Amino acid sequence: MIFVFPGQGSQKIGMGKDIYDNFSSARDVFHEVDDAISFSLSRLIFEGTEEELKKTENTQPALMTVSMAFVEVMKKEFGVNLPEKAKFFAGHSLGEYTALCAADAISLIDAARILRVRGKAMAEACPTGGAMAAILGLDINQVEQIVEEACGDSSPGSVKVQVANDNSVGQVVISGHEEAVRKSIEIAQSRGAKRAVVLPVSGPFHSELMQPAAEILKEVLCDVEFKTPSKPIIANVTAKAETENFKELLLKQITGRVRWVESIRYAESQGVSKCVEVGAGKVLTGLVKRISPSMQLVNINSVESFEQLKEM
Repeated sequence: MIFVFPGQGSQKIGMGKDIYDNFSSARDVFHEVDDAISFSLSRLIFEGTEEELKKTENTQPALMTVSMAFVEVMKKEFGVNLPEKAKFFAGHSLGEYTALCAADAISLIDAARILRVRGKAMAEACPTGGAMAAILGLDINQVEQIVEEACGDSSPGSVKVQVANDNSVGQVVISGHEEAVRKSIEIAQSRGAKRAVVLPVSGPFHSELMQPAAEILKEVLCDVEFKTPSKPIIANVTAKAETENFKELLLKQITGRVRWVESIRYAESQGVSKCVEVGAGKVLTGLVKRISPSMQLVNINSVESFEQLKEM
């Protein structure tokens, strides 16, 4: 079994409110995060606007908080021993921090503080502009060829675009300078892409243009204690099971590719046949279904969903 945790795009106002209202263990998580970042993130999640929630500095700690509230309810109210059940943990982009927290490699307080800084740094890393786009209907090799063509030369100062997320079969996200992203879209459309669209995000995440954010994150991570996780983490940048060197892996993740397809296929190659997504939405469940149609899928994202714990 692999437990996976969502990244940006899964957020919505009111997420986690049902478990907050029903379980003290969930409330404790929300309140601990509020105290850690000296900001009422819980009020924003439950009563704020979509506009405020989708600001990266809010989205990242918010999604982690909701996922960890579900984790705590599973553990304390339903007696689910995640390390005993799991073979691996994994998370999509910011979800990797949640995975580390769920595996007891970092504390909830550290995860919240890191993601608050990480989100702000990522939003401000490319003031001259950048973009991301989703390319649907082409495989990863085709998209890699397209971004190479769109970049033209590799001289200093030239426009750059790269594969940011290999999300599922036929769904690849690219990131970089807006000019190069739009050129990639044109090429993709000419090559038969079903869809190629610019995404409504605040920066060119998971690209070389995030290097300023990586420098800020490096300073923050220096003060964080990482422990050996209770079960290995399948890291975004290696798509393999990792038990150490998380500071280095998380820094590489800022500017590197989220290898989600490879990560799920790696888990499958290691005998994993069940995937449990914990937290807001069902985005990762949809991706995993396309990557590995035979994988048994469970979503823990509401009070009602706890019924599915019987299937675990």
